[in-house]
Amino acid sequence: MEAESISIPNRLKLHRKLSGLTQIQAARLLGFQTVTQLSQWESGADMPSGTNLIKLGIIYNTYPNELYFEYYQSLKKALKAKEDLSGEIL
Repeated sequence: MEAESISIPNRLKLHRKLSGLTQIQAARLLGFQTVTQLSQWESGADMPSGTNLIKLGIIYNTYPNELYFEYYQSLKKALKAKEDLSGEIL
């Protein structure tokens, strides 16, 4: 049985296009020779490191959490639920 692939929702492609950049231009600004890694991030197959996420925010002139807004919201909701269950502020 094959493992199901999980796609991490993001807005990387949207913000790249709003910035007027092609994948190769954005990849080169990140220091990559090819678009492979950026393409994997945009498709949700992989996530950038913290450093690369900050770089993407700088390149696209937005906050890093905006690039993964849906994922950010789901994490926020999950943490809020844990906070409500425990009665403590995390």
